[in-house]
Amino acid sequence: MGFSEQLRVRPGSKVRITDRDASRTPGARSKRAAEAPLAKNLAKLEALQYRLYAESRRALLIVLQGMDAAGKDGAIRHVTSGLNPQGCDVTPFKQPSGEELSHDYLWRIHRALPARGDFGIFNRSHYEDVLVVRVHSIVPKAEWKRRYAEINAFERTLSENGTTIVKFFLHISSDEQKRRFQERLTDPRRHWKINPADFEERKYWKDYRRAYEDALAECSTDWAPWYVIPADHKWYRNLAISQVLVETLEDMDPQFPKPKFDMKKIRLE
Repeated sequence: MGFSEQLRVRPGSKVRITDRDASRTPGARSKRAAEAPLAKNLAKLEALQYRLYAESRRALLIVLQGMDAAGKDGAIRHVTSGLNPQGCDVTPFKQPSGEELSHDYLWRIHRALPARGDFGIFNRSHYEDVLVVRVHSIVPKAEWKRRYAEINAFERTLSENGTTIVKFFLHISSDEQKRRFQERLTDPRRHWKINPADFEERKYWKDYRRAYEDALAECSTDWAPWYVIPADHKWYRNLAISQVLVETLEDMDPQFPKPKFDMKKIRLE
C-alpha cells in the first residue's frame, strides 16, 4: 500500500484527529532510512515538473494546512528544493486585506491559481473560511456550513478544467507545538517567527481540532483528496508529502508535446 492510500481521507468517512498519532511514521523506519527515498523523490519531482511544464495542458495545486508551527513553511522549503522556480508559485494566505474582504471569500483564491504547466502551492487557503471564521464566530454557523458544498463545487470545477488538487493537513500534537513555540522563544534566530496571536490561539486547540475534522470529512473528495500527514517528525513530514506528490504526478503522467514541425528538415549550418 502506497503512502497515498495510507494517509488519504476516504470520501464520506468520519475523521477523528485524536485517533491519529502525530508522531507515527508509517512506511518509514527512521530519519536515516528516509534520506535515500526522500532524495529519490525530490529527483523524481524535478523530472515530473519539467514534463508538466513542457506539456503545458494541466496544473497541480498543492494545499497546505495545519495548526500554527505545524511546519508548512518547512515543508515548502524542503519539498520544493529541486523544483524550477519558473514553474512554481507559492502563495501565503494571511488575514484578508480590505480589498479581499470587499469580494467573496473565493476571489483571492481564484487570483492565485496556477497556470497550465505550473505548480501552485497554497500556504493556508480557502479552508481558512471554514476554520478561523468558525472558531472565532466571524460569520454565522449557517454561512460557514454552506461553504463546504461551495468549496467542493469550486474544486470540482478546477479539476474538470485541468487542475489536479492535492491537500495536506500537517498533523502535530499540542505538546509538539508547545515545544516548537519554546524553540522560537529561546533561539534568537527564530524570534522573527514569533507572533503573540499564535500563542493566544493555543487556547482554541480543541475548537480548531473539531473544525479541521469537519473540513477533512466534508471536503475530501475523489477530485480533491485530503491527506493527514503525521508531522511531529519533520523528516517524516517531508518524506510523506514528497511521496504523495510523486504518486500523484505519476498518475497524471505528463508527456512532452510532439514537435509541430518536421525535425528531419532542420539543418544546422
